[in-house]
Amino acid sequence: MATPIYEFAQLPQAASAPETPARSRRRERVPGTAPRVGVIFNPRSHRNRDADHAEDGQYDVRPHVHVAKPWNRSELPEALARFAERGIDLLVINGGDGTVRDVLTCGRGVFGDDWPTIAVLPSGKTNALTVDLGVPKDWSLQDAIDAFERGEQITRRPIEVSEIDEKVSAQQPDGDAESAKSRVLGFILGAGAFTHATSAGQSAHKLGAFNGAVVAITTFWGLAQMVLATRKNPWRRGARMAIRLGKQRSAMVHSGSGDPEFRQLLFATTLEQLPANLKPFGHLRTGLRIIALDQINRRTTSILGLVATGKLTKGLRKRGIHQLSVPEFTMTLDESMIVDGEAFPPGSYRIAQGPSLTFVAPALPAASE
Repeated sequence: MATPIYEFAQLPQAASAPETPARSRRRERVPGTAPRVGVIFNPRSHRNRDADHAEDGQYDVRPHVHVAKPWNRSELPEALARFAERGIDLLVINGGDGTVRDVLTCGRGVFGDDWPTIAVLPSGKTNALTVDLGVPKDWSLQDAIDAFERGEQITRRPIEVSEIDEKVSAQQPDGDAESAKSRVLGFILGAGAFTHATSAGQSAHKLGAFNGAVVAITTFWGLAQMVLATRKNPWRRGARMAIRLGKQRSAMVHSGSGDPEFRQLLFATTLEQLPANLKPFGHLRTGLRIIALDQINRRTTSILGLVATGKLTKGLRKRGIHQLSVPEFTMTLDESMIVDGEAFPPGSYRIAQGPSLTFVAPALPAASE
């Protein structure tokens, strides 16, 4: 379920999902009965490519477990609608961050505000969400079902990215003309040097590096580029972008370092724990958080490692490093941006928090007496 450029116009959007009058079929579970489980198995995910789920023991035919194996995004709405008809209690996503994004995006039109509990089996090249949830790499379907009964429940709100029609928006000064059909739910968004870091990460995948190792490698490579390269290098130049904060659309401040129409990097997420123990948002821990870099000088670049690990948090704004938490923001940029590993075309977007979702995670170890 992947394409080189993730165009909004090509998405299997919420409006195209089959009608699901059975949303209300979720029933009260009788204590002791097995939960109804729906599994989205992505056969293209990194760890699933050599596995046939029909032969995998953890997917043995069980009356309460229903499995869908969509080979492309267009098949997801129908698969999720079937799960809704069956009134599933637990939705298991077997794939990486990109699979999670696609399932949440398509599921918005199926489940509305009545989502089942969600579990994620980390089978992709990157699994940032499972790092945040504390899910081990070898988590199985049975582990997820057990956690539904006896594990932890963690609430997260994904980022909701909406495309803005600038022509219509110009005629509606009181708000942005965003399309309900053009929305994507994910957890990590980036632009500027972040886009180039994603490309570097793809190269690291080919060398056999995944998950936290990829984050560490691309972070080190990006810092080296920013320190050694000239302003013409895309890692230091960044991208032309206009960022406006909150419903008031207040322009994000600029330090005066470099071209004020450019930002060297933008990174946003609602995850609370990032891979490789990165802590780029300072003391900010929850909500929709942003770190944005102006076209900073080499001296400031030399401290980015301390900023990325949360060891330096003071006096950053005047140096061109902005850390903030906002309910929403808009962004207009002339280069592609990245949402959970895939590129979106240049344009104008509204970024806010999506629905509140409940995820299951392993039970915390009992406190020693």
